[in-house]
Amino acid sequence: MSDSSSPAPVVLDLWCDLQCPDCHQALSDVRALRARYGDRLEIRLRHFPLEKNRHAYAAAQAAEEAAEQGRAWPYAEALLARTADLARGGEPVLLEVAGELGLDAEEFDTALIDGRHLLIVDADQAEGKAIGVTGTPTYVIGEERLDGGKSQDGLRERIEEIADRLLAELG
Repeated sequence: MSDSSSPAPVVLDLWCDLQCPDCHQALSDVRALRARYGDRLEIRLRHFPLEKNRHAYAAAQAAEEAAEQGRAWPYAEALLARTADLARGGEPVLLEVAGELGLDAEEFDTALIDGRHLLIVDADQAEGKAIGVTGTPTYVIGEERLDGGKSQDGLRERIEEIADRLLAELG
């Protein structure tokens, strides 16, 4: 899931579970990377809902509906700020966040019922498994996979090193 219309020179995939507290912690790194690189780094949210998080699969579908309505990252960030609420409250929290952002909550409800975004979520999860993603957050930049599920210490610096190298190679 991406908000940009034109491809950036370097892509960072963030494999994420929208009910995962560690993914919420990763937001500060995402914001810092956006501030540093602007449109030279495209950060794509990739779905990897974990089985232990009961509402993560529905949250991934809701995030795709937010992308359809043009508010992918604002929705994902708002939802990640409320991981504990989502764990307790379930799917009504997904609709509540949509309403707070001025999105069409009825369309969210319909999307969750009709499953129109299931294939995107399933494809992301399958791709993640195929490349060795086992937990969240996991970052993939260039050909390197960085696992933030155990510790995020030093990850942003490592991503910056790789991004700087890839951008330098592009000239």
